[in-house]
Amino acid sequence: MTSAARVLVVDDSPTMRGLITAVLNSDPEVSVIGQAKDAMEARAAIKELNPDVVTLDIEMPNMNGLEFLEKIMRLRPMPVIMVSTMTHRGAEATLAALEIGAFDCVGKPMPGEPRPFGDLAEKVKAAARSQRRPIRSTGPAAATVTAPAPDFRVGRKIVAIGSSTGGVEALIAVLQKFPRNCPPTVITQHMPPTFTKSFAERLNRLCAPVVEEATDGARLQIGKIYLAPGGERHLQVVNASAPSCRLLESSPVNGHRPSVDVLFDSVAELAGRNAVGVILTGMGRDGASGLLKMRSAGARTIGQNEKTCVVYGMPRVAHELGAVEHQLPLGSIGEEILKLTAARKEGYE
Repeated sequence: MTSAARVLVVDDSPTMRGLITAVLNSDPEVSVIGQAKDAMEARAAIKELNPDVVTLDIEMPNMNGLEFLEKIMRLRPMPVIMVSTMTHRGAEATLAALEIGAFDCVGKPMPGEPRPFGDLAEKVKAAARSQRRPIRSTGPAAATVTAPAPDFRVGRKIVAIGSSTGGVEALIAVLQKFPRNCPPTVITQHMPPTFTKSFAERLNRLCAPVVEEATDGARLQIGKIYLAPGGERHLQVVNASAPSCRLLESSPVNGHRPSVDVLFDSVAELAGRNAVGVILTGMGRDGASGLLKMRSAGARTIGQNEKTCVVYGMPRVAHELGAVEHQLPLGSIGEEILKLTAARKEGYE
């Protein structure tokens, strides 16, 4: 990025607008060029200022953030970062926004939080570099389960998936290809605390298998998908005789907790060649070295290709390290996972 990312801040709270502006302007590669208190002001400001990125509050008077986001994505697609309260209601609305086309989300800080909006500037810069994308459907067609024919016979492999920015829509696209008897699947998606429970519930409604937030000690089972809870613990897979989830309380890895590398490292050690590792869209490098460990241990590995990534960060680093056996477009990844995990179909035909 040769010039500073130009940002419009939209929030009905003057205090919140001021805080977001201060955080963003503290980064020399970001410049707040305007503020708006509601959708009407924001619409006028977008026309006048043509920002690179918009930060958008979900709960606003007159027209809420979701309604305004739909209009942006339909009429003038551009990168939008949603700013949400850290509540169940806020999480549900944010997930809907990510499916509509929001680039990413950040949670509103709690009182006394030492680094409010800590990674917002990095997300804004990544958003400014991203390609503008058209609106996705959130109607009945988007909720259709596109599972394969019921004759799928699962083998004895574990699937481990890591994702970050853009991962909500990417995971939906992959997991909707899974049948009810899918291979045991563990996922680490970078997401704020309280959001992962809502996301697991949303995936469970949209997909054929059972999707749940991982709990400590949960046994991995065919037909179940386990999503790492956001917040204080990493997800690992342990116990070779009866593979189970373990939630590990330890420091962030690569700046994240849960970390994709922690998950992939544990699967490499536990399952070796009896695993498939998948790295999807996301900022940074989390998961790249862990995927390399999985491949070195004999696992099959897949990376999302650049064209279909919202942010070609994690998959790019993994590819450069030699961790990715095959790079594939997002629409092909679900079917490829099933091909690699089906009974008596261990390799590529």
